[in-house]
Amino acid sequence: MAAGFRPQRLTVRHPAGLAARLAFPLALSLLTLAACVPQSARPPTAVPRPALSLTAVPFSALPGWAQDNPAEALPAFLAGCRELADAASAQSLGGEGQAAALGGQPAEWQPACSAGAQVPPGNDAAARWFFEAYFQPYEVANASAPLTRRNEAFFTGYFDPEVAGSRTQRGAYQYPLLGRPPDLVQVALGDFATDLKGRSVAGRAQDGRLVPYYDRAQIEFGVLARRRLELVWLDDQVDVFMLQIQGSGRVDLPDGRVMRVTYAGQNGRPYVPIGRVLADRGEIPLDQVSLASIRAWLEQHKDQAAEVMNQNPSYVFFREVTTLRPDEGPPGALGVPLAPGRSIAVDRTFIPLGAPVFLATTDPLTGAPLQRLMLAQDLGGAIKGPARADIFFGWGKQAEERAGRMRAQGQEYLLLPRPPAKPQL
Repeated sequence: MAAGFRPQRLTVRHPAGLAARLAFPLALSLLTLAACVPQSARPPTAVPRPALSLTAVPFSALPGWAQDNPAEALPAFLAGCRELADAASAQSLGGEGQAAALGGQPAEWQPACSAGAQVPPGNDAAARWFFEAYFQPYEVANASAPLTRRNEAFFTGYFDPEVAGSRTQRGAYQYPLLGRPPDLVQVALGDFATDLKGRSVAGRAQDGRLVPYYDRAQIEFGVLARRRLELVWLDDQVDVFMLQIQGSGRVDLPDGRVMRVTYAGQNGRPYVPIGRVLADRGEIPLDQVSLASIRAWLEQHKDQAAEVMNQNPSYVFFREVTTLRPDEGPPGALGVPLAPGRSIAVDRTFIPLGAPVFLATTDPLTGAPLQRLMLAQDLGGAIKGPARADIFFGWGKQAEERAGRMRAQGQEYLLLPRPPAKPQL
């Protein structure tokens, strides 16, 4: 991830984060309604705008808080603090209402950041005391949702794919990852109209007008072929597509080195989940649509794969990252490497970037409780709403399996800095 268009630090790094990864599992979860109800049969309904509701609760109300190891989350929190220290004091981190008032500006995090830096590394007792002393937990709810589902959060997952590639086009390496084209223009509409805050478009200039950028099919057919945008060549067109969904990845080169690539821009076209396309065509039963089943179908139908993938007009461009260690995750929207199992992508409209968020849900592989403190360090194009998070599971096969299966409900708690104590008179 996740998915805003990556201007400078603390702004969106995907068509809203790591997520132009576009929260693939969420797209799959939407298939049931989209595939089963004909468009013409759906009555027009006004969908209420999501609204953040926060209810202050004690730490003892957080399921599993006493069993978590908060010292594991502290390094990710402090990494975010270093980014906040370099940010402009007036720069918005996001949030709505009380979340914006208490944690929407970098300065509001400074006392907690200073105190957190003094906590001994690896000391869970000290880390627990720190979070309890400097933060107030709030249960997150969507005030516009039905009353019985208002406090129901929804969680998906993403990961950092590992693929084979070469810096030169040779042998089986015939499928390029492209860098960002110089003529791709991305516009934050909120800069022009306050009611469009958080929305953006992308295109290219033509005769003094901004027109839609080329779609996936046009790009695959070579409209950008002579611009020398190729960063690296992969040996599988499906790997290119999956990297674009996730928004970052690790490319294993023939010499044994690993090339890190991450999101650099998106063509502005809408994301169409090809799982829905395959289900509508009867290729995969609706209840069996998953990341694994889609990949398997594409690999088994090479002659049809390109046509199916081109049904998704969205196209993601990449850049190489040379500053990351092998044990670090890709950079998220906050500008820091994502921590496996401790970083999440959120909707910045409601949740400030950098904020600690406690999630209570279930592990997608074991069904065991997954209750831990995480950090809002990324954004995602399909991560919409206040009670919504996309968990970064890391890299490797197990991370891929976890991310592909993660679609679970639970509770979400936002930790905001406690206001400074008023002086006694």
